[in-house]
Amino acid sequence: MSHEEISRLLMEALNKELDGALTLTIEIFNGIYHKKFLHQLVSSQLDVDRMDYLNRDSFFTGVSEGVIGYDRIIKMLTVHHDELMVEEKGIYSIEKFIVSRRLMYWQVYLHKTVLSAENMLVKVLSRAKQLALSGQELFCSPALRYFLYNKVSKSKFEQDPECLAMFVLLDDYDVMGAIKAWAGHPDRVLSTLSKMLINRDLFRVVLSNEAFDPETIGVLKSKVAAAWGFTGAELDYFVFADDATLRAYNMTDEKINILFKDGTFKDISSIDNALISHTLAIPIKKFYICHPKI
Repeated sequence: MSHEEISRLLMEALNKELDGALTLTIEIFNGIYHKKFLHQLVSSQLDVDRMDYLNRDSFFTGVSEGVIGYDRIIKMLTVHHDELMVEEKGIYSIEKFIVSRRLMYWQVYLHKTVLSAENMLVKVLSRAKQLALSGQELFCSPALRYFLYNKVSKSKFEQDPECLAMFVLLDDYDVMGAIKAWAGHPDRVLSTLSKMLINRDLFRVVLSNEAFDPETIGVLKSKVAAAWGFTGAELDYFVFADDATLRAYNMTDEKINILFKDGTFKDISSIDNALISHTLAIPIKKFYICHPKI
């Protein structure tokens, strides 16, 4: 379930409680309202959400590269043929916006520390889920228990109101409170991962332009096995490889069109001498491997 799908379900549930007051909002969100440009403002490669989080996250992380001139971008927005476009003189502001997004992803959202902590959190919850489904008792709040001890599918989200109600009750306190308790759980995999996450003893992350070979992964698993005594499938929780891909501007997605004074318009990536066409439209994939500091 993507967060967009959950947002849609939440709005539909609220719409029933509010006797249809959110019908227009939902139509805009789903892109079925006749003024198509309103959906572009909400969800596109130049939507207000991206303008908001880039400045917000730049401020709170101290990474100045994420600062964008959102006020100028908004002033340069216009509607042409029922489509959201940018006036010609706003080209450089849009390029700065796309460049900033790319820099923020590599410096913040896909930073090695973020990748490590996020993957460790996923491994903790995956192990807890496995133990819960096998019948072992785990400390957790009612909302977290619902998702650990039940097999929740996409259809269950859509058809069972209790599922959505439980989901909105979940927050950081449920998860971190449980992890603190799991640090003392008899299962060594769960307790070790929980302790490491709480104490910020994060996994080391090594980035590469090429996928890691099985031999490298095997060597690291052998070291973990020797250091902690984990075996078999348990080692998959401590040594694993994955990849992160970023495409700062997607030419196949809903495009950012530039409107010229003569009434013609072009996708920003097809404009002569544009920075976007040469670099930022090319997807970049980085491979990484996570493992304890051994």
